[in-house]
Amino acid sequence: MTPSITLRMPHALPPEHRERLLRVAREVGFRQGARLFEEGGHADRFWIVRDGTVALDMHVPGHPTPVIETLGEGDLVGWSWLFEPYVWQLGARAQTPVRAYEFDAVAVRLMCDDDAEFGREIGRWVGRVLSHRLNAARARLVDLYGTSTSGGVR
Repeated sequence: MTPSITLRMPHALPPEHRERLLRVAREVGFRQGARLFEEGGHADRFWIVRDGTVALDMHVPGHPTPVIETLGEGDLVGWSWLFEPYVWQLGARAQTPVRAYEFDAVAVRLMCDDDAEFGREIGRWVGRVLSHRLNAARARLVDLYGTSTSGGVR
């Protein structure tokens, strides 16, 4: 039986591609505080959150590691697996106990290569997520380290 999950809009895959992707998923769990991946590490898998929350963080030299975004049910965790050189651009930590669907990046990339339509939809989906994450990271970093109204750095 194929697992079922609702991906958050506007980042969702069309139903037929979502179901095909979920057929290769495996269910995993992470305890609160567990690191899913480290910035700069090899991106060889990705996840869709079933329950719990995951914090995306970014190393900022000379500052505590800020949380860029918090992800929850239906969210994609990880996009670096789709783009060479397959290196994580952020880090991720389970803020609560997390249950997720885990995907092998190589297997999914091969599925994309074998079916151009599926590959296009995966690329569009991850691209939309990536665009959202870039905007969230920009907003968060400006909020934390941006300029004040006087034009100086906070």
